[in-house]
Amino acid sequence: MSQRRITQRTVIFCAILMWISLAQAQKSIQAADAKDHIGERATVCGQVASTHFAERSKGEPTFINLDKPYPNQIFTILIWGSDRAKFGDPERAYSGKHVCVTGRIASYRGVAEIIAYEPSQISGR
Repeated sequence: MSQRRITQRTVIFCAILMWISLAQAQKSIQAADAKDHIGERATVCGQVASTHFAERSKGEPTFINLDKPYPNQIFTILIWGSDRAKFGDPERAYSGKHVCVTGRIASYRGVAEIIAYEPSQISGR
């Protein structure tokens, strides 16, 4: 096989790999649009409008609501109590900031959400 033919195949192979990588790149969407992407893995961004640590509720959840505060929230980042220590004081850390969270978008009672298990899922402190 000639050197030129090997080089052409290498270029084609690299182009295919790059195309696949781009196709699998994370989607970045606004909090208001997350409801249209239930079940997808994506990065959702927005302004933290309210936070709440429900320490007396089952699972001790922390809710971080983007763009609109509770009870009119349109997107929620959920941190379960079992993971909360990894985040320090998430209410203080994220309050009023523009953040992005990466994960699988789910729906709970009609509101889109992503469960954050690790601080690395949330950027923009």
